[in-house]
Amino acid sequence: MLYYLAVSIYVIVCLFLIVVVLIQPGQLGRGGSGLGGGGGTGTAGRGASSVFKRVTTGAAVLFMVLSIVLSRHNADHSAVEDVAPIAPPTAPATQPKPETDDKAPPAQPNQAAAPVPAAAPAAPAAAPSPVAP
Repeated sequence: MLYYLAVSIYVIVCLFLIVVVLIQPGQLGRGGSGLGGGGGTGTAGRGASSVFKRVTTGAAVLFMVLSIVLSRHNADHSAVEDVAPIAPPTAPATQPKPETDDKAPPAQPNQAAAPVPAAAPAAPAAAPSPVAP
C-alpha cells in the first residue's frame, strides 16, 4: 500500500517537475519560452524567477529522494523472481498411428504396447545430369 502511494507521488512529482521547468523564464528573460510564449519583454520579474527556482529545486530534491527510496525497495525484491519458471520444451505427446486392420482386436489395458519403429529417412534425390549445349 505504501509502495503504491510512493509511486503515485513519484509520478505526480515527475509531471509537476516537467511543467515547472517548461514554464520557467529563460536566462534572457523570455518567460515561458518552453511553451511558445513570451516575447522580448520579459514579463516575469526577479521575484517570480526566484520562486520558480525554489519550486524547481524542491521538486528535484523530492524526485531524487523518491527515486532512491523506490530503487532501494525494488532492490530487495525482483520482478523476475515473481514470474513462474518456464517449463522446458517436451517431445510431442503422440506419434502417428500405423494403419491397422479393422478386424484386429483392441489392445488389452494391462498389455504393454509394442514400440513403434521410427520411419526410415527418405533417400536423397539424384542430382540432375548436366545438359550439353
